[in-house]
Amino acid sequence: MKQAIAGVAPPEQKETTIMVVWPSVAFRGIGRLLGQLYSIRFPDIYIFRLGHLFALLFIPLALLLYFSRILPFVGRRYTLTNRRVLVQSGLTGAPLEGATSISLDSFDEIRIVQQPGDAWYDAGTLEFFRGDIKVGQLIGVSRPDSFRATCLKAHSGFVGVQAALR
Repeated sequence: MKQAIAGVAPPEQKETTIMVVWPSVAFRGIGRLLGQLYSIRFPDIYIFRLGHLFALLFIPLALLLYFSRILPFVGRRYTLTNRRVLVQSGLTGAPLEGATSISLDSFDEIRIVQQPGDAWYDAGTLEFFRGDIKVGQLIGVSRPDSFRATCLKAHSGFVGVQAALR
């Protein structure tokens, strides 16, 4: 099939992945709790802080949480396509049962909410709104600002094309 721009497919023909984001360790409550502990700045003497000591003590637990993000039945990832935002399982990429799939034309605003402990991981929860109604959320998104910006660009492109086709 000939394409005007290589690798770009119109949404009517094929669903194409735009971006994939793996949730941070802050996806789980225990990860956010560790993030709060790691953020403790007392006593602020040169590089010694209580938070740094906690980070050293909890290395085994942190590694377990980090690698659990990609396990086939436990892990998950967030995928932005040219049609929707969906939640998929870790390594296999299969859509999760009962997981949220948010169509690009079903929202008009995305808010970033940072829970306690998220800031240490540079993570946040993306909440998708249509007016005042929340249509979905993605918890523990790594670098939520860049994923939010990409989602909004995909949304404006999708909605613009849909409006032009009417």
